[in-house]
Order: sequence, then C-alpha cells, then structure tokens
Amino acid sequence: MKRDYYEILGVTKSSNQDEIKKAYRKLAMQFHPDKNPNNKQAEDKFKEATEAYEVLSDSNKRNKYNQFGHEGLRGGRDFHQYTDMNDIFSNFGDIFGGSIFEDAFGGGRSRSRRQSVGEPGADLKLKIPLTLVDIADGVEKKIKIKKYKTCATCSGSGAKAGSSRTQCSHCNGTGEIRQVSRSMFGQFINVTMCNSCNGEGSTIKDFCTTCKGDGREQGESTIKINIPAGIFEGQYMTLQGQGNSGRRGGEAGDVIVVFQEEHHELFTRNGDDIIYTALISFTQATLGDDIEVPTLKGKARLTIEPGTLPGKLLRMRERGIQHLNSSKRGDQIIKIQIWVPNKLTSKEKEIIKELGKSEHLLPSEDEKNSKSFMEKLKNAFL
Repeated sequence: MKRDYYEILGVTKSSNQDEIKKAYRKLAMQFHPDKNPNNKQAEDKFKEATEAYEVLSDSNKRNKYNQFGHEGLRGGRDFHQYTDMNDIFSNFGDIFGGSIFEDAFGGGRSRSRRQSVGEPGADLKLKIPLTLVDIADGVEKKIKIKKYKTCATCSGSGAKAGSSRTQCSHCNGTGEIRQVSRSMFGQFINVTMCNSCNGEGSTIKDFCTTCKGDGREQGESTIKINIPAGIFEGQYMTLQGQGNSGRRGGEAGDVIVVFQEEHHELFTRNGDDIIYTALISFTQATLGDDIEVPTLKGKARLTIEPGTLPGKLLRMRERGIQHLNSSKRGDQIIKIQIWVPNKLTSKEKEIIKELGKSEHLLPSEDEKNSKSFMEKLKNAFL
C-alpha cells in the first residue's frame, strides 16, 4: 500500500508550494544515488519522494489527490517501476533542472543552448513619487534613465567590423562541458559551464574598438510608464527588457518601478477614500450653511445641516480614488470640526456671554439622557 504523499515529504495539506519544494529538495539531496552508491533503500526513498513531489507540486493533481487519494491518480507515473535512473531524469526533467539540483549535481538535463549568446543584462530599480492626483486617475510618466545600451558599432556582437565569432573548440559550441559517469543505477551526466567561452559557445578574435568586446556601451534612454489608478505605496511594476543590455548580445534586463506616495497637505488617504477636515464656525454648525471644500479636481459645494456636531463625517460620493483595475471610485469624506476662536474683542465676549444664558445653547438634563440625543451624538462620529 502506498504511503501518504504528505507524510513522505513531511509536510501538511496546508503547506504552500515553496514549503513542498523545500521538503522535497532536502529528501532528494539526502537520498540521491550520487550520494548513496549501491544503496537500494536510498534509491527507493529517492523515487518515492520524487513521485510525491510530482503530484503535490501540480495543483490539478494535488486537488485530485486531496479528494480521492491514490485512486484519483490512476494512470499516473509510478517512479518505483523505473529500473534506470535516467528514466526519471528524462520524464521528470522539470524538477531536476534549475534550482533543485543544478548547484549540487551540475543539472539533471541539458539547458536549451543558445537561446541567446552572451550574458544577460542587470535589472534596474527606479522609485517614482506620485501625488494623490496622479494616483486618483492614473498617469503617464516619461523618465530618463542611464543604462547600458547595445553597442551601435558592432550591434552587440562585441566583434570588430569584418571579424566574426568562432566556435569554441573546448565545448564545440555548446557552452557546456559534460562529464559522464556510470553506475549500476545507470548513466549520470554532470554538466558545467565551459570556462573557455564563459558558456557562450563561441569566442571573439578581434574585439570591437568602441565597446572593447563588451557588446554594449553606457547611454541614456527615455522610458514611458503608464501607471494605473489606485496603486499603493510600495507596489511595483516590471518593464520587461528595458533594463541594461546584456553583454555580447545577451538578453536585456528589466526595469522595476517602485511607487512612492507623496504626502498631501490637505487630504489623508484611507484605502480609495480621501479624508478632508473642514473647519466651520459655531454659527455655521448651529444654523447650517453651504460651504466650499477642495477636492482632487477643484472646488465643490457642500451643505452643512443645522445642528451639525463636531466630528460628524459627511460623504461626497465618488470624489476619491479610482479602484485599481476597476472603473469604480472611492469617496471623499469630510470631517467637520468647529473652530473655537482664542482672540475676541470685548464686544464679542459680551455677545457670547449673553448667548450663553439662553436655555437653547445647552441641552437640558432630560435631553442629555434621552435616546434621541444619544443617537444624534453617536451618529456624529459615524
């Protein structure tokens, strides 16, 4: 009876793909045949862990296994049935290439060579400050950047005009050096980069006089960035292929644009809503008034109802920031504060003192304890 795949890898059903990959890597490195020659038990454990990883690393297979167990995977591969370890490498090459085994065993499969010669270019990271106005509707920015550009003289080849690249005699143009070893478990191939051509598969006899064989030169470019509405501080955008050019025709790197949100002197952001504090007088709060408030797109009129309490929040629909990847917008929230003057003339003081004697300027004990008053006070801060 087959063991539970989660138990084999030492993970749980809630484990993510990185945890599953890490667990498999640990077991595979422990039981790999290169480290355990002539050890049948280690070979079986290696095959068992590989079969478990093959299922749990695939979301569709993992869902079937979670629902129906091993019965839901009938017709799938059973790595215990293979007698030659090369069968696993060839049928399961996506696992053994790249980050799983490349650093320890030189890779389990040959890379697809010469998709591009040369070395890939480095990425560039930019920080772009944005105002709330930029963020509210999105904006297009044009930015000048200094970077390595393809050499105009040699078109990135690194070779002098009239000269050409010649195939590396050490690796025969593959860019790789292979060492083959055999054991009772089959044939193992250790692949390393050719040091003579640095993995390029060819060499240059006469270098370009402009770039000295590098295939690129320092330059400046203007890039256009279409920034969507609704982005947040720290979010980023990747512009593929617009970074530094690679050496000798290598693939260009990317430009990673990180967004920064500038402080606004009037508004505070709360998600896609913006908050503005409006100072009104005691008279306006008592009698009501129409006031003018700033928005992200100019001025707007706002009605203050009679009897408005300090701290009350008024909502102006769809005056905020457009949602990311949506046409809907947030709101502008107006928080009401009552302006209390600290400088009064003698006449103004006398008038206020007279008003203070009015029975309507303070709530009565019955009113303060009434349900309607408490509701009014509560709603002022909602």
